[in-house]
Amino acid sequence: MRARGSWILSLVLVLSGAAEAADLLGPESCKGCHPAAYEAWTQSKHARATDSLSEAQKQDARCLSCHAPQQSSQGVSHVTCETCHGGGQYYSAAYVMKDAELARLVGLQDPSEKACRTCHDASSPSLKPFDFAESLKAIDHWSVERAKRAARAEADTPAPAKKK
Repeated sequence: MRARGSWILSLVLVLSGAAEAADLLGPESCKGCHPAAYEAWTQSKHARATDSLSEAQKQDARCLSCHAPQQSSQGVSHVTCETCHGGGQYYSAAYVMKDAELARLVGLQDPSEKACRTCHDASSPSLKPFDFAESLKAIDHWSVERAKRAARAEADTPAPAKKK
């Protein structure tokens, strides 16, 4: 039994190291299982992060480190799902995503205030104070509250007129 436990521990260590180097799959890979989250992302400033940069800034590594953090290593522009949740290579499979513990074990990350503050900090040239709780509401794509807001918005939308 002890040998089995050390084998599992070794596997966990190898997988967690591999998860750190996981390849990005792109936001479209998330869309199939998480269409509402994908739609929320497409409407966010994160999805258009490099659009706010001048041509000179798009060549500046200091700007790209936040506006397109995976551009140099993975060729991905903007701030995508995987910028915040980690490269999906190992956790994107449906059977993995159905097991929250396994998904986190192989690389799925839950964004934290500390992670957000790597870009949204006092040195940010936007000069806007960063309120984590309020900012989290602005990018909400997973909570019950978001689902309720979406349902209310859908209920408030008038039905299309019937053709005669």
